[in-house]
Amino acid sequence: MSANTVLISCNFTPVPRTRPKLKTQIQNIKSTNLTFLNRTTTLKFSDVLQPHSLKPFVFPIRKRFLLQKCHSILDSQNSKDPDLDDKESSELKSKEDVQKGRDWTTSILLFVLWGGLMYYVFNLAPNQTPSRDVYFLEKLLNLRGDDGFVMNEVLVSLWYIMGLWPLVYSMLLLPTGRSSKSSIPVWPFLVLSFFGGAYVLLPYFVLWRPPPPPVEETELNKWPLNFLESKLTAGISLAAGLGLILYAIFAGGNVWKEFLQYFRESKLVHVTTIDFTLLSTFAPFWVYNDITARKWYHKGSWLLPITLVPFLGPSLYLFLRPPLSKMPVSVSETSLEQK
Repeated sequence: MSANTVLISCNFTPVPRTRPKLKTQIQNIKSTNLTFLNRTTTLKFSDVLQPHSLKPFVFPIRKRFLLQKCHSILDSQNSKDPDLDDKESSELKSKEDVQKGRDWTTSILLFVLWGGLMYYVFNLAPNQTPSRDVYFLEKLLNLRGDDGFVMNEVLVSLWYIMGLWPLVYSMLLLPTGRSSKSSIPVWPFLVLSFFGGAYVLLPYFVLWRPPPPPVEETELNKWPLNFLESKLTAGISLAAGLGLILYAIFAGGNVWKEFLQYFRESKLVHVTTIDFTLLSTFAPFWVYNDITARKWYHKGSWLLPITLVPFLGPSLYLFLRPPLSKMPVSVSETSLEQK
């Protein structure tokens, strides 16, 4: 019975019992001088094939044979598993190294870009009309009354859109743009972006380490997520941006020529235009990050090419994206356990 158990556990097909010839068994029995041969009764076939007569011929050999086979299979498995583990661990390690190298390279490139921009802004940007820049700034901030001077319509549109861009980035970076692998929060950069734009956000892009941390279900009903996730907020920003862009488009050719002249002479206009270009360039990436975090890529991937349209594309995505409250994967398990 134990031999059959070994056969099943080792996944072997049963070895057929080899019965020795009858004559050979009778000769062996005669040589042992068994007493039952002297009896007058005839020798029965069942008496010859008793279990004790088969035991020394079959069972020990089979047992040793099966144990040896089982040991060899176990040895082969044990000898094979470390190799597979080493290969898998080496492959995973290489992938992690490549990923780390890619992130490190991206961070270096972004840091170099930011450093080059800062050097350009403070040292190389045109600054031929500093007094006029101060006057423009006072007019745009409504610090000067009506003195009869009409501001350039394209510059006015650019100025107010730059006030809407930080709101759009706040809706993209909170909460899916937060970093879980570093202790650096995103909200200080978003607050300062109302004054510095992309020049302030670029350092956070350098320090960003995905994936985002899980969102507590209680956070969705608190400030600022309830405001940033609101369709009303997204709709107002989209409508305001559309109105400002149309206002600049239909301003006329002479107004655009004047704006280009300001861009070549004024440091304020020059730096603000570069800021708008940078925000428009990085916005599609953060839309992609947000759409993948919400598991909405298959349904909303058609919006990615539209996000290349400055400001209007990202704003349209924010208006059409699904609410974070309907995405169960984004809600942490701790809040569910509390219920």
